[in-house]
Amino acid sequence: MIRLIASLVFGLGLTASSTAFAAERTVMLTVQNMYCAACPSTVRKSLERVPGVIKAVVSFKDKTAVVTYDDSKADLSALTAATTNAGYPSAPKG
Repeated sequence: MIRLIASLVFGLGLTASSTAFAAERTVMLTVQNMYCAACPSTVRKSLERVPGVIKAVVSFKDKTAVVTYDDSKADLSALTAATTNAGYPSAPKG
């Protein structure tokens, strides 16, 4: 019985620890191919479809996207792939 309880506690600890390390991150991407005022909407929607994205703000003027996401559900490669697949290649602004 003690082994069962210990196993359950250990299992719950592993489950909780994976979410304990999740963090909200924000990244700024430079976005190519935005040539009209409608383009930012397409870029924003492509980013918002990525699981884990909390918010995406796209600037036509600056050719950037500021993306806030849960790093346990999304990563930089998923974000850049989403914009690239929509026809707007992006990369972290550095």
